[in-house]
Amino acid sequence: MKAFAKAFYESAAWRRTRAYILKRDAGLCVRCGAPGCIVHHKTELTPRNIDDPMITLNEDNLETVCRTLHIEPDALSAIVATGYGRNNIPFATRTKTEITCHARGAHALNPAVRTIIDIGGQDSKVINLDETGHVSGFMMNDKCAAGTGRFLEMMARTLELDMEEMSRRGLTWEKELTISSMCTVFAESEVISLIADNHTDSDIIHGLNQSIAGKTAAMAARAKGQPPYMMTGGVARNRGVVQALEEKLGAKLFISENPDLCGALGAALFALHGD
Repeated sequence: MKAFAKAFYESAAWRRTRAYILKRDAGLCVRCGAPGCIVHHKTELTPRNIDDPMITLNEDNLETVCRTLHIEPDALSAIVATGYGRNNIPFATRTKTEITCHARGAHALNPAVRTIIDIGGQDSKVINLDETGHVSGFMMNDKCAAGTGRFLEMMARTLELDMEEMSRRGLTWEKELTISSMCTVFAESEVISLIADNHTDSDIIHGLNQSIAGKTAAMAARAKGQPPYMMTGGVARNRGVVQALEEKLGAKLFISENPDLCGALGAALFALHGD
């Protein structure tokens, strides 16, 4: 959300108008018919028109769209690709590493942050930032899926739980269990054995969370991470892992509203500012 538009998007008038547009369009994207979740201004909001209700609240200037936004590449002045597949995006105008984009996004969200702990689907990393938000060092585990989102997905499948339920149950444990292996294959065998021994799902999940937190905190120590800490990546949505990691670090983690989009935000900022 752009700073000049923050007051508008938090206003009662916008909330009423947004609800009306979603109802008018039956909650569906007007362009493809998929479930819609974004009320889009056809005329872009700027500091010059943000106070003009004929632009901001005019129903003829508003439409419900899905998350894709149906934006054609030709309509964008720049497209920055990042992540492992960045070199496979033929329409990208530039590429940036995931580490650089995470740093840019994190600094924009919280300039005080000095260490990013990112646990995504394929790897985990610790990124050190200086006071200007530039990368001063990093360490990552990209050799296997140990302790990543993929690891948690496999454990959730073994426990026959979805990720949200796994997150909730990991907060209500009673008994300390030790999961000695972070290898997905061996950890799965341990979990199956613990289930067979009649240990509760909550205790098993807590053991998994503690193992992930211990491994991640050790990497942060090796990387000489310093607070304030920020956690990014989809695993930041797992409250049990977050709680366990905060205990290991002895510090709170700053987590944004959409921690899995931090790298995308950084890429967008690089595109916006042309640097």
